[in-house]
Amino acid sequence: MIDPVESTPALEAAAALGIEHRVVRTGPADSAEEAAALQGIPLGALLRTIVVRRGDDDYLFVLVPAGRRFDWPKLRGHLGVSRLSLPDADEAQRVTGYVRYTITPFGSTRAWPVIADASIMAEPVVSIGGGVRGTNLHVTPADLVAGLGAAVVDVTEPEAG
Repeated sequence: MIDPVESTPALEAAAALGIEHRVVRTGPADSAEEAAALQGIPLGALLRTIVVRRGDDDYLFVLVPAGRRFDWPKLRGHLGVSRLSLPDADEAQRVTGYVRYTITPFGSTRAWPVIADASIMAEPVVSIGGGVRGTNLHVTPADLVAGLGAAVVDVTEPEAG
């Protein structure tokens, strides 16, 4: 049970969905590498949630492991569209209820579709944001995908360097 003083809409949503998870709280991190180290996980287990706009009032979440970036042609091909874009920070907050760097599909103001990069399935546990900086949920990829009804698709490539 989450202490209500420390709860967030994301933590409440994960609990309401019955997703088995562990809440991990850390201090602020200056990089993905530091965030992974603070949580005791490999870099590839740290997920970023990217909001992508398909059209007017039509968005989706893409779960991208740190150390990888999503590949626009792969994502467009999977979705069968020719154009996608990234909303600015204000628009992303308006459509998710979360400020930049805290966005997560859990507890979003609307349940937008979720695409999880296929590479996450190789990790025993992944970390996804808990709705505020320094709060994360550790969950198995299978539970994450099932709980969010996510599509598992190869939509990333390794970051250069």
